[in-house]
Amino acid sequence: MKKMALDGTDIRILSAVQHHGQISKTRLSELVNISATACWARLDRLKAAGFIRGYHADIALEQIVDFTQVVVTLSLTHHRKADFDRFEAFIRSLDEITDCVATGGGMDYVFEAITPNLAAFQTLMETMLAAELGIDRYMTYIATRRVKSSRPNLTKLAAKNRS
Repeated sequence: MKKMALDGTDIRILSAVQHHGQISKTRLSELVNISATACWARLDRLKAAGFIRGYHADIALEQIVDFTQVVVTLSLTHHRKADFDRFEAFIRSLDEITDCVATGGGMDYVFEAITPNLAAFQTLMETMLAAELGIDRYMTYIATRRVKSSRPNLTKLAAKNRS
């Protein structure tokens, strides 16, 4: 897939939206230092091209409910495309799993699960095992506190790719 060429202004717009979410046209144009009309046209083009997947609020979940956060590494028995597709489709259907990445190396997936308590997490894992997804082994890690949660620095990443 060919990547759309982005210039420095596009990167500044994406960085501002990543950091501030939905902001006014005027404020966005001030942040990226171009006219509001030009800024809005560029933002519309970036949205249409699929660079912005959505806008999200960072909710302080710990202030609302008690919950258990578990990080899981998991390996499948077989490594056929159909096995990965079946597992990934199942994972996408589970609200409790908030993040999942496929990995290379010793484990096939690393995912994060948020459940009301440890018993609910155990039920989730039993459901996954009962679904016969071809799970070979998994390791669980109870998260005790979030040390850092952030978005990548888009400006730095784009600069390194241009070098």
